[in-house]
Amino acid sequence: MSPHGRPRIVSLDPATDAAALRALRRACSSAAPGGPAEDEWDALDPLSLHLAARTEDGQLVASVRLTPDRRIDRLGLLPDWRRRGLSDQLLSAAVVSATQHGWPRLQARVTAGAEAVFARQGFLPDSPADLSTDRSADIGDAPGTPVHRRLDGPMAVDTLGAALAATTGLLCSARRQVLIYTRALDPPLFDNAAVLDALRRFATARHDKRVQVLVQDTASATASSSAMLRLAQRLPSVFRFRAVSDPVDTSDASAYVVGDDAYYFRPTGHRYDDGETWLSGAARSRQLAREFAQIWGRSALWNEARALGI
Repeated sequence: MSPHGRPRIVSLDPATDAAALRALRRACSSAAPGGPAEDEWDALDPLSLHLAARTEDGQLVASVRLTPDRRIDRLGLLPDWRRRGLSDQLLSAAVVSATQHGWPRLQARVTAGAEAVFARQGFLPDSPADLSTDRSADIGDAPGTPVHRRLDGPMAVDTLGAALAATTGLLCSARRQVLIYTRALDPPLFDNAAVLDALRRFATARHDKRVQVLVQDTASATASSSAMLRLAQRLPSVFRFRAVSDPVDTSDASAYVVGDDAYYFRPTGHRYDDGETWLSGAARSRQLAREFAQIWGRSALWNEARALGI
């Protein structure tokens, strides 16, 4: 197999692999002129967990660090290995490692270019309330946007930015099904480029999958010229829509998205400041899926999405 085959994620020992890790960091930083200058080695390195991507011929091509204060940092890739999904692979392995060590949460500071990959792995931007607490001081003066992921329970979603990240993370974690209960297709969410890209990736994946959408206000949904509808029209075998029609359901103010074991729930569907999400919330996800199935069975087919030709 060529050296550009899928690398393996391995753990590095900071005592015996320090030279190789320094060399990799040097190569990654020299390929990104204008990026933040960082020492190749610091006092946290001997105390940290280090993960790296190693090719079949033994070359290290990417790495990331988990520090004792439960931060992810020093994510770096060689230029030839960028845009190959390796950042997602490394971050996913870092989350698994932190979970195995019993860490309740992870934090990071990310540049604008890295926000998307962290969102795909379930990280949310810190809210103003987070930033006003002492917790924000724990991540020091490093540049970038502070983000976090809770590993032992649901996370509050109290801004539109967090809602976008939560929806992106859920869609990227889904494998078999996505259930969407919405008032009018939520254009602020599903017209967002990152969210729409995650939904497209799920819908075009090479395995059996389905997207079921329950819509309360079909007139407003039709008028919105939703990007989700345009995507659904191109993939009619994946998407199914129904209009909520039973009076017992039309008064429900909530909205939610459900994946295989994940959920993002908003008790007030037109707001984005009072929700919660959990990528490992299987019990709550199953509960919402059961409620969705009951409403789905009482709802009417909504074929206008295909008839519109949009």
